[in-house]
Amino acid sequence: MSRVIALCFLLLAAVIGFLHLDSRPAWAPFAPIAISDPAPVAEEMEPQPLSKSKIANVPSKPSIPNPIATWLPDTGAASVHAASLIALKDGAVRAFWFAGSREGAADVSIYSAVFDPQASSWSAPTVVIDRVSAETGLSRYIAKLGNPVPSRMADGRLQLFFVTVSIGGWAGSSISSIMSDDEGLTWNKPQRLITSPLINLSTLVKSPAVQLSDGRLGLPAYHEWIGRFGEFLRIDAGQVIDKRRMSSGRSAIQPLVFVNTPQEGIAFFRQTRSSGQAKQVPVSQTQNAGQSWQLAPDLPIANPNSAVAGLQLNNGVRILVLNNIETGRYRLTLLMSDTKSNQWQVVEVLEDDEALPDSNRKEFSYPYLMSADGSDAHLVYTWDRKKIRHRYFSGAWLKRANNQLQTVETDPVTKEVQQ
Repeated sequence: MSRVIALCFLLLAAVIGFLHLDSRPAWAPFAPIAISDPAPVAEEMEPQPLSKSKIANVPSKPSIPNPIATWLPDTGAASVHAASLIALKDGAVRAFWFAGSREGAADVSIYSAVFDPQASSWSAPTVVIDRVSAETGLSRYIAKLGNPVPSRMADGRLQLFFVTVSIGGWAGSSISSIMSDDEGLTWNKPQRLITSPLINLSTLVKSPAVQLSDGRLGLPAYHEWIGRFGEFLRIDAGQVIDKRRMSSGRSAIQPLVFVNTPQEGIAFFRQTRSSGQAKQVPVSQTQNAGQSWQLAPDLPIANPNSAVAGLQLNNGVRILVLNNIETGRYRLTLLMSDTKSNQWQVVEVLEDDEALPDSNRKEFSYPYLMSADGSDAHLVYTWDRKKIRHRYFSGAWLKRANNQLQTVETDPVTKEVQQ
């Protein structure tokens, strides 16, 4: 009898789901990607002797600033995690993260602060939303909060997606969002995203949304209950108007989407494979702007069940930040892909505790990348669950790194990884 009831329940869910999807707007392509040819960084040349009469007329060579490293402001909480970033209209950068006594604790709140690029300093942290205010706004019990991910809507407003859990662990989660008309100074009442007409559970978010040509957002999401797989949600303001499976089984979560063309895209995942399986970066591809996804060969870069961050610059260069080791999170590296060869190379080791005993190694995890002007890169990541580290790479620094990468790739022996 119980099997009959379960079958009827599944059939009803399928019918409702079909009707729900069938009435939705036509699928739009990805928003066009503007790619400009990068101006080459001048190569260093051997200095030539100059006569005294010419010295005054020789312009000094501009120096390329080193990456800037700062810390997000202290909230007084023992544990912090899952930072994210978004560019503001005035050129500043706003960060979000959650902090509390531990991950998943009832006292966890989502915080925000603003980075002033001129002063290279952060504002004091403010609470965006806590468990009690989320519970009041959503009119449902909330046990914990996590994973804030900001985006900008077509009308210019900020939208912050975040994870709420009412029962159980992260597998019992759902996605909610709030919106701001004043660049994050104030936020409206939270709204829960309905990703399923019946059981709206086990949907989380970690990576940034991509823009669609109709002004809507494509939000990479993932499940952790029964299966561990990625989904691509089509978002219209505070509503999910469509969703498509990006992977299957129990081996890939937290998808990161790169857009190649209006129809083509590629997704990299955090691997959650069982022992004995490849500890590399899973990959899916789409040829129809996210309507369907097909499994592709792994990116042959080690991944220890840890999040991957990525960014595409205006010149077409792509950046990845991840723990390129099979176990642990004690090393974090920045990789770059050349615009023509699609080969990935480590260009900066951000953190590395490999030389330390296991008990002394720190955790460097959950990276998130964002560009303020299309040529630079802001990075935030969790530093031993106690702080959030922020690093800024100027456009000039990244151009130089790309030039050096192209020089290295002329020798096939130096190639470390390929896409």
